[in-house]
Amino acid sequence: MEETDVVKSLAALAQPVRLRVFRALVVAGPQGLTPGHLTEQLDVPATSLSFHLKELVHAGLISQERDGRNLIYRAAFDRMNALLGYLTEHCCEGQPCSTSEVAAAKTCSSC
Repeated sequence: MEETDVVKSLAALAQPVRLRVFRALVVAGPQGLTPGHLTEQLDVPATSLSFHLKELVHAGLISQERDGRNLIYRAAFDRMNALLGYLTEHCCEGQPCSTSEVAAAKTCSSC
């Protein structure tokens, strides 16, 4: 994943409603959700939801598919996994990452 794509994805998620929408779509899995279901589930006005869905689609984090008269939105799991991979690549220089180990290392007087 390119750095510009990472920045675009993180910027899209750096807004509370968009983060909630994305998480709801991740939980929904491959079947996705309609805007109506998202509006009800998240208690977000339809006009506001439309704007946030557009931003998430633009960032490549979700996809949109027409099914008859309905739009179905789905999380882009490949993009999500690529983003997580980018963020954790070379994590802790190949060593296990544990906050308790990091905290212990910082307080260890012989380290």
